[in-house]
Amino acid sequence: MQSTDPGGPGSQTDPNNKGSSWQAAKSWMIRWRGSRRLVLVIVAIALLLDNMLLTVVVPIIPEFLYDINHPDAPLDSFPRTPLTTPSPLSSRPTDGMETTTLSAENASYYAELEERHKELVGETVEVGLMFASKAFVQLLANPIVGPLTHKIGYSIPMFAGFIIMFMSTIIFAFGRSYWVLFVARALQGIGSSCSSVSGMGMLADRYTDDKERGNAMGIALGGLALGVLIGPPFGGIMYEFVGKSAPFLILSALALGDGVLQLFMLQPSIVVQESEPPSLKALVCDPYILIAAGAITFANMGIAMLEPSLPIWMMDNMGSSRWEQGVTFLPASISYLIGTNLFGPLGHKIGRWLAALLGLVIIGLCLLLIPMATSIYHLIIPNAGLGFAIGMVDSCMMPELGYLVDIRHSAVYGSVYALGDVAFCLGFAIGPALSGTLVNSIGFEWMLVGIAVLCFLYAPLLTMLRAPPTKEEKKVGGIDNVGMTPDASNAVVAVEMGQSKESNGTVENCVTKL
Repeated sequence: MQSTDPGGPGSQTDPNNKGSSWQAAKSWMIRWRGSRRLVLVIVAIALLLDNMLLTVVVPIIPEFLYDINHPDAPLDSFPRTPLTTPSPLSSRPTDGMETTTLSAENASYYAELEERHKELVGETVEVGLMFASKAFVQLLANPIVGPLTHKIGYSIPMFAGFIIMFMSTIIFAFGRSYWVLFVARALQGIGSSCSSVSGMGMLADRYTDDKERGNAMGIALGGLALGVLIGPPFGGIMYEFVGKSAPFLILSALALGDGVLQLFMLQPSIVVQESEPPSLKALVCDPYILIAAGAITFANMGIAMLEPSLPIWMMDNMGSSRWEQGVTFLPASISYLIGTNLFGPLGHKIGRWLAALLGLVIIGLCLLLIPMATSIYHLIIPNAGLGFAIGMVDSCMMPELGYLVDIRHSAVYGSVYALGDVAFCLGFAIGPALSGTLVNSIGFEWMLVGIAVLCFLYAPLLTMLRAPPTKEEKKVGGIDNVGMTPDASNAVVAVEMGQSKESNGTVENCVTKL
């Protein structure tokens, strides 16, 4: 008699047992497919991998491009410290030839150092353009992806984003020239557009409560923060101790796992939106949505300018190694992770406009402190403050965009998060593209002073988001909601609409009596 124990020998030959196991697995998958938490996990993983690929190149590309252009004199061939210490031979009392030789060596060293300085400053332009190419392509793709999600749903563009990101990662792994890497970076922009717009739209669609939506988006942005956190040190360490292809091959394997999860759990298919979506033109013309989107742009522009320029500035001024260039962004990434998870729920309590306003002010102050650093340890506090403040702005303004669409347009989110992603990309397109030119023309220090001043000037505009008018208020007209909370203004609208219904009912009764 065969054993009926699932772990016994009978389970190996009993087809009914196999069928029941498959049915149990299938029912588990079906149950999880409708779960909001599963959607949140998938979106967070997609943002994690996208931003790991975004930032893993930061410590790799500058030195890799320099070594491509100077195969006979790579950066590793330069000593980290000047040749100022005399050798034991030169200290012997001779006719002075050793001193002359030492002076010649020092002169030669400083001449090479000056030449390297010019090369590195000039390379900032190339690196900045490569980093910016992803954001520029993403800018062009967002107005297409946003309306597309209204027609076919969020799952198919999400899966397409995985495929494109996988291809980009493979090209990065095996690319050995500037233009091949440039194409890989630009291709990533299309995949990022699909993943970011679809992911945020999917979360806004699943989490309809404003408080829950803020918490969910804070967690999803935590995935983004974790990618930014892991990317630079992971890239720098793997590049120095394993090789240039290693971090990209590992990322491609992780992306493949995320694609399989999407394929089995989300089952990409066409889903048509029932309600009429707001047009991109209507959203762009909405001043409140523009203010929220602008805060995202200015908050991220500073860190975007630092990505191509700070590692080169550190090589030039501190003689930093590859792993130091990667680790320097670690405090910003850790504090961004803390900021997004903290201000997802906290922003809803204290007012998202206030949290974002304070965030922009802190960003400006931290940018002013960075050029004062003389070692990697001096960069810890300003970088940590910078990341925390950017987390404050992003975790407050992303759910604010969904809230503004709910109260002022219709609850369809593809286009508004395409606009939010455009704002994010503007920061990461303008920042790297201008950083090289600005470093060459006015210097690294004055570049950061300029973007800090812009953050200070933009911050007061966020007071307009304190109580944005709803679409009912615009229709009714004449409601002065300045200084009122959204709940209070909505209550006024409800009262006026109730009075309107009562008056209509009175008229109908009169007509019936007649």
